Amino acid sequence: MKVIRLEKVDSTNNYAKLNIENFADKTIVHALSQTSGRGRLNRSWVDLGEGNLFMSFVLKPSDVYKEEYSNITQVLSVALCKVLENYGLFPEIKWPNDVLIDGKKIAGILSESVMSGSLLKGIVLGIGVNLNAKSEDITSIPNKIATSLNLELGTDINMEHFADELIAQFFALYDEFLKIGFEYIADDYIERNCFLNKELNVQVFDNVITGLAKSINDRGELVLLNEDKELVLTIGDIL
Repeated sequence: MKVIRLEKVDSTNNYAKLNIENFADKTIVHALSQTSGRGRLNRSWVDLGEGNLFMSFVLKPSDVYKEEYSNITQVLSVALCKVLENYGLFPEIKWPNDVLIDGKKIAGILSESVMSGSLLKGIVLGIGVNLNAKSEDITSIPNKIATSLNLELGTDINMEHFADELIAQFFALYDEFLKIGFEYIADDYIERNCFLNKELNVQVFDNVITGLAKSINDRGELVLLNEDKELVLTIGDIL
């Protein structure tokens, strides 16, 4: 495992994608600052300054894209929850991969596949975690109720130590996940959910779908009950 450390970059995901042919499997790109971070659905990820985590995993599990690779963000969400629990917190997961503390978002996760025709060159799995932030900066984040680890604990966080913990926890799950698929993390994932058995509005592209969150299936998809019909959602954003 190799860690590439950068002072500043537009986005660790962008940097990893541009250089993916030069990176071995399980290379990690870690930046002290990023100027154009992105989350899911092309949302921007606000840089709260140094001391926060901006990191991407370069993964090359095979030359062909497999269905279970879409669950890699959920593996990372479980790993992050386990690390936060070591700090005495009780994180929850909002499908598919948002990690919340008391309903406030603390991290953003984004997976991007790099293809050359039908050949998978690699997967770039990025994460940003709010570790050290001022309360006024947190409240200025648009469209989201957010938090940071230092505000939750009332003390500064050692970013390098946190990054090492997260890397170790992710790879403790990753290899077995590749063999078994989502089912390997399903219990851990569902145990930490904050959405099941609730009426939800889920944005899927330009549509909003409403229904009761019935279950998570063995592919990590959300099963909604809508007027006695089951709807299986592969992608979406709970509003």
